[in-house]
Amino acid sequence: MHTSNPETSETLAPQSTAPARRHARYSDDFKRQVVAACLKSGVSTAAIAQAHNLNANMLRRWVKKSELSADQSTHRTTPTTSERKTAGFIPVQLSPSPEALSAGIRIELQHTRTPMQIHWPIAASSQCAQWLREVLA
Repeated sequence: MHTSNPETSETLAPQSTAPARRHARYSDDFKRQVVAACLKSGVSTAAIAQAHNLNANMLRRWVKKSELSADQSTHRTTPTTSERKTAGFIPVQLSPSPEALSAGIRIELQHTRTPMQIHWPIAASSQCAQWLREVLA
């Protein structure tokens, strides 16, 4: 807040008692070591930053800068961490085992005090589903 003295018409600036903040300087070798630790599989960038008393956002910038400079200097064949994360979902078709096909469907029901076991062939599973809907309705 500035106050003015009506007699002298001088503006007084507030005085700060806090020391000026200084940015830490890190060697290129240190940056390379920390970035290399971040690029290992299954490692959290935030955990690496915390272990080295660094700001996680700053460390992510170092990693990104390292990846960009590596892309420009050489043609890489290994994907970066961001490229690995964007890999799409690959559906896998699994066929049932022969044991599962021959096993059939087994249903156990309790009606009043009488337990019931129903065995249905797996080949007729759609008819079993229809029967269950009718019974449970």
